[in-house]
Amino acid sequence: MHMDAQSLKKLLNEIKNGKTSVDKAISLFKGMPYDDIGFAKIDNHRHIRCGIPEAIYCQSKTVEQISDIVDQFVKREKDVLATRANEEAFKVVAAKHPKAKFNKLARTITIRNGKKRKKKKGLILIIAAGTSDIPVAEEARETAEIVGNRVETIYDVGVAGIHRLLDKMADMSKAGVIIVVAGMEGALASVVGGLVDCPIIGVPTSVGYGASFGGIAPLLSMLNSCSAGVSVVNIDNGFGAACVASLINNK
Repeated sequence: MHMDAQSLKKLLNEIKNGKTSVDKAISLFKGMPYDDIGFAKIDNHRHIRCGIPEAIYCQSKTVEQISDIVDQFVKREKDVLATRANEEAFKVVAAKHPKAKFNKLARTITIRNGKKRKKKKGLILIIAAGTSDIPVAEEARETAEIVGNRVETIYDVGVAGIHRLLDKMADMSKAGVIIVVAGMEGALASVVGGLVDCPIIGVPTSVGYGASFGGIAPLLSMLNSCSAGVSVVNIDNGFGAACVASLINNK
């Protein structure tokens, strides 16, 4: 059973009202707070503790390790989000779990447990400066959506053609938090931060010619933003940006 604060409250009420036995509840709690499968300790408690469920970071893991961890998530009826995944891993996972979906751009594997949940009221808007920044933006979108957020995207509106962004002012004004994904010099985060009244999370990407130093240039630009409402995550970290945005949206 997937455990978050809502499902835990439901279970306790069922015990109180006699709809669930104590023995059944104990069996559900046996996997708390984590499952030890030898090479990995799967944190089943994280959603309750931190508000964000555990994700599977696939880079440097073997296909067999990824598959075994996914199996454990599904056994516990948890939604699955695997980041930095490749097609080989997806094929192995999908052979066991036909509901698995692969976003080739984002390099994510997702499996939803089928339970309906209310989406959070606030809107997360993801803005990508260029088409080359979309893979990182898509990782952020997949992450934000699987943890229950309403998400909209605006892609290819970088500062080289600022009129494309200004045409989207109405869309930006609806957002509760905005993720701005940009490479090259990373100026878009500052520009958006000067136009809206919500928190901005800048994601520098490793897109750009040599002097961008694999994302160092946009990282420093965003950290030095003259727009007061801009915070910054690590280079190419769409996942981390979405987690922060979701926590803001919780409030």
